Amino acid sequence: MSASNNVIVLNTHNLPVRRIEGFVDGTPKPGTVMQVQAATEPVLGRYSWTAYNRDADGDRPAGPIAVLDVDELTGKLVSDAYVDNAQCFLFVPLSGDELNVLCINLTGSGSGVSDVFAIGDLLIVDDGTGKCVNSNSMGTVEDEPFVVLETVASISADILVHVMRC
Repeated sequence: MSASNNVIVLNTHNLPVRRIEGFVDGTPKPGTVMQVQAATEPVLGRYSWTAYNRDADGDRPAGPIAVLDVDELTGKLVSDAYVDNAQCFLFVPLSGDELNVLCINLTGSGSGVSDVFAIGDLLIVDDGTGKCVNSNSMGTVEDEPFVVLETVASISADILVHVMRC
């Protein structure tokens, strides 16, 4: 389903990859949208990062869009969740960068949100999970940070989807 076995697919700006190191709160998987953990002092000069958590789905993030990247230093895979309080790596995509984001499976949740993705669909970030959902049935939202670059049939589990940062 995803374009590669990594979170970062294409850095279109010919610049060094914008990576941030920190410590992870919880056990999210690579591809999750993260934000700085509020009211938490840095450890060794690095901040703690937690899954995106705003007032509602689609609200603007508190800070930059930062996507949890694979921990390649310890040989982890894109499918491996982080361990709570472990060192983590994040990618800050600019407009036009291609990457894989984790999309949540909402089948059977009664939410009315589509689990089908078409090229050109816009995604929002789900509040509290940091995973993306299709915004085509969400009404008015503040921020749609990603556009889908692949066709995905109905999903039965959370998956990585190839997107471009808007």
